[in-house]
Amino acid sequence: MSAGQARWMALAAALLFSTGGAGIKVEAFDAWQVSAMRSGIAAMALTLWLRGRLRWSWRIAAAGLVYAVMLTLFVTSTKLTTAANAIFLQSTAPLYLLVLSPVFLGERFRPRDGAFLVVLAIGMLLCVVGRPAATATAPNPALGDLLGAASGFVWALTLVTLRYVGRADTVGASTISAVVAGNAFACLGALPIAWPLPAAPPAQWVTLVYLGVFQIGLAYIFLAGAVRRLPALETSLLLLLEPVLNPIWTWMIRGEDPGPWTIAGGAVIIVATALKLLYEARRPDVQ
Repeated sequence: MSAGQARWMALAAALLFSTGGAGIKVEAFDAWQVSAMRSGIAAMALTLWLRGRLRWSWRIAAAGLVYAVMLTLFVTSTKLTTAANAIFLQSTAPLYLLVLSPVFLGERFRPRDGAFLVVLAIGMLLCVVGRPAATATAPNPALGDLLGAASGFVWALTLVTLRYVGRADTVGASTISAVVAGNAFACLGALPIAWPLPAAPPAQWVTLVYLGVFQIGLAYIFLAGAVRRLPALETSLLLLLEPVLNPIWTWMIRGEDPGPWTIAGGAVIIVATALKLLYEARRPDVQ
């Protein structure tokens, strides 16, 4: 796989990830129930996709545990604050990767990544400049924002651990196995609190199936291919398409208005991401 193909796979993953905000805000299910069902369905779907290639090691288990914490933090944050704030706070991951990638992966920091992060910081500041008021779809913005910020750090750790277990794996089974483990851990951790499940319209059950099979399952199949070829920091930068689209889907489907500052910040991030892609396409195709 070329670096260019890996970048497009990362963008495809980001597109699927971006639908999570609208899906997570299903009315009949609370955060623990969404987390348990979404992750349980995703674990089963990815296990079927691996077709007997599921792997296990302590490294895979550790990566899965980190990922499970991130899943739980993000779902809870999205339920408590706006989808826009939850996803943009999670998107602080590249800032942490500036330190984590050189320390744990030995990946060199490139000056052009630093310039991109400056623009990223400006866009993200615009997105969270005003704390949203409590609404029906965002009942506790202060706690949700705090959990969203925590999910940003844990998402950075997740990308580092997935890159670590996957970069020497030519078929991607280790990375997907870590994702399966993480979803299984998240499901098992949330299920005792989530039970019993409520009565809900069929459309909302279909939404949970979509979240597990496509928004997590298919997205991580794409991401597994990308992280084997691309440095963790570059992968996280390409995944910034997710926070741009996430509030748009939530506004269109759930009627949650992200506000003018979020729109302005999202515009800054998507333009910067597009310019980075064009720039990287002109660079030599190197690891």
